[in-house]
Amino acid sequence: MTERRSGPSRRSFVAASAGAALAAGLGLAPQAHAAPAARRRSPFGRYGSPSARLTERTLYVDARGAGDFTTVQAAVTAASGSGYTLVVAPGVYRGTVAVSVARTEMTWIGASGNARDVVVVYDNAAGTPKPGGGTYGTTGSATTLVQADGFTARDITFANDWLRADHPDISGTQAVAIKVQGDRAAFLRCRFLGHQDTLYADSMALGTFARQYFRDCYAEGDVDFVFGRATAVFERCHFHTLTRTDLASAPYGFVFAPSTAGANPRGYLVTRSRITSEAPDAYYKLARPWVPSSDTTARPMLTVRETRLGAGIDAVAPYTNMSSGFPWQDQRFAEYRNTGPGAVVSVPANRPQLTAAQAASATRETYLGDWAPWERC
Repeated sequence: MTERRSGPSRRSFVAASAGAALAAGLGLAPQAHAAPAARRRSPFGRYGSPSARLTERTLYVDARGAGDFTTVQAAVTAASGSGYTLVVAPGVYRGTVAVSVARTEMTWIGASGNARDVVVVYDNAAGTPKPGGGTYGTTGSATTLVQADGFTARDITFANDWLRADHPDISGTQAVAIKVQGDRAAFLRCRFLGHQDTLYADSMALGTFARQYFRDCYAEGDVDFVFGRATAVFERCHFHTLTRTDLASAPYGFVFAPSTAGANPRGYLVTRSRITSEAPDAYYKLARPWVPSSDTTARPMLTVRETRLGAGIDAVAPYTNMSSGFPWQDQRFAEYRNTGPGAVVSVPANRPQLTAAQAASATRETYLGDWAPWERC
């Protein structure tokens, strides 16, 4: 049994995103690429270079050796304080990366200005065996882990290219592209590629209400591919559901699986966005609530407003339960002025709607408080 996209496979898709010749670990070595003259002259574009450093806390990453470091993790390790900027040249950077709590106010910039050109990718899954015994688990599967406050990423792709079809013996199929736990984390024009549990928007602790902002981003997957307990705003984002050949019937999966703490008045807000699909019509649910065993008091919250829901979303029953003990009707799910075939209200009880008065407080300003990252876009 093989798993297919409507276009190229996940690994060839990631490789093509950065140019096939830069796909180290994806079948080609970086040296195989005959780079264009402009690429040879300035892989960092308008962001300077090691010989013309923008600031003393600007570090340059280039897999081909033109920067300070050839891996993203090496640059993060060297940035042993607050306020560092990493300028990352086009390429595929294969390996896991962890940004610890001490590395606050860090910024990653994709040098080309196009997220397809800069890809941070690895292929662990929750059930992947660890060298020392045991398995990685969902959190351990993350290609990128961000725990520091004040993290910003622009024009970068975060990916996990682990495939179920390649590992029929592994049942733990969660494979996280990025887990974000810090407060004030902003992602601008970034891409998040994976299948199950692609984008883990979370917090460091149950009582910590981490705020995160995603603008003009793209995320794709199948099962719960945007999930966690953060207070997260997704503005002008594109969510895309994948087809599956390992299942014979609907549902193929779920776009959102928030696990908002019961004490947190704000969960996930999706605004002015769109959801598309390459699966058959109505084969995806918009969301299901995740009430973790570690927090049975969670009350997952999701508001989707002024967003186009494509035909891939089951308009009749867009929500379902993850556990029968925590029905979605008891959680905080709502919509407002959505459009598209997946937004048609045929069974009103299945689609809670905000009133105009309620919608007035379902805004990025209300969710993010004194932090206004859109002012820096």
